[in-house]
Amino acid sequence: MLDDRKLAVLRAIVEDYVSTNEPVGSKALVDRHNLGVSSATIRNDMAVLEEQGYIAQPHTSAGRVPTDKGYRLFVDRLSTIKPLSVAERRAIETFLTGAYDLDDVVGRTVRLLAQLTRQVAVVQYPSLTRSSVRHVELVPVAEGRLLLVLITNTGRVEQRVIETSGNVSEESIGHLRALLNTCLDGLGLGDVPTAVADLPEKVGPADRPLAAAVLSVLLETLVEKHEEKIVFAGAANLAAVDFSQSLREVLVALEEQVVLMRLLGETGDSSTVTVRIGTENPDEGLRSTSVVAADYGVGDLTLARLGVLGPTRMDYPSTMGAVRAVARYVGQILAGS
Repeated sequence: MLDDRKLAVLRAIVEDYVSTNEPVGSKALVDRHNLGVSSATIRNDMAVLEEQGYIAQPHTSAGRVPTDKGYRLFVDRLSTIKPLSVAERRAIETFLTGAYDLDDVVGRTVRLLAQLTRQVAVVQYPSLTRSSVRHVELVPVAEGRLLLVLITNTGRVEQRVIETSGNVSEESIGHLRALLNTCLDGLGLGDVPTAVADLPEKVGPADRPLAAAVLSVLLETLVEKHEEKIVFAGAANLAAVDFSQSLREVLVALEEQVVLMRLLGETGDSSTVTVRIGTENPDEGLRSTSVVAADYGVGDLTLARLGVLGPTRMDYPSTMGAVRAVARYVGQILAGS
């Protein structure tokens, strides 16, 4: 275990290196930080930190830089996550509350995160399997055609066109709409197939072909959307970062949905921001990056995750604060949608 002074030296090295992108020497630490000890003492502390693998010397006669292990200890010992300013919080709220549907919420969120952190932002769509039905609508759009609209409690809206044999009366459509909402309102999407299995039997013989057509399209919609969907933005931010030879591998990894799913990790405690640093990332192409992620959801229901990817030389307190704040606002927007 490191004593408080060595932890303070490590913290100062991380902060200076993130700020300057230059290896940090003992003289710089004395000049910039009020550590209360001599350069010689700091050099001894740096020697211990290097011996234990928390910092490294990139080349002879240079200062030291943090290792993945050093960043991990720095993050684990963070006493506070840097809060956003009042202006930043107001900007987030204004930007996100202007969204008109789930696609817009996700699109705005990923752009906002990329702008706030100047990293690559990654947002997972809410999984339909974790959602429930808020409303089902049937709308005549043309002769022999109906529009099925499925709205979930997470604000997700799925629309499908249903072909019908000839004209269908408004009365038949209204009756079927009422039946669907009565049996599906508040029901988890995974339970919908069982709940609607006997739907054709609840209408008159003349309306059974319509009920069967609606049922078929509804179930196809649920099956289609069980796969996860992830979007990202801000890849151009990587151009300004010191990735050198590994930039191509990072960009290739970002193109793979499966990699992005693993990148965000499993959902867990919605109040916790998780950080994976360098070699802790499962994909080899991302070993030069760090990922900061958090859950978002409605009330106690976790729906999905969002986060950012950037270099290990990252401003962790600010990035963690931005990710946590945006996740909370997205949850509030979805809860009120």
